[in-house]
Amino acid sequence: MKIEVLGTGCAKCKSLYEAVKTAVNEKGVDAEVVKVEDIPSIMKYGVMSTPALVIDGKVVFSGKTASASEIKGML
Repeated sequence: MKIEVLGTGCAKCKSLYEAVKTAVNEKGVDAEVVKVEDIPSIMKYGVMSTPALVIDGKVVFSGKTASASEIKGML
C-alpha cells in the first residue's frame, strides 16, 4: 500500500503526516508513507486544497486533516 500526504509543508500538512504514520504503526499495515510537497505533483491529483490524503493513487480527502483513529478506519 502506498499512502501519500499532499501538502506544501504547513502545520496541518505536517500534522496529517504524523497522524498517518501513527495510524499505520498502530494498525500494523505494511505501507509506504510519502510526503509530497512539490506543487506539480500535488496538481496531478487535481487537489486544489491541502492537506490531502491519497491511498493507492486515490484521493480520499483534501482540505482538512484527520486523526490517527479516523485514518485507521480508511486503511
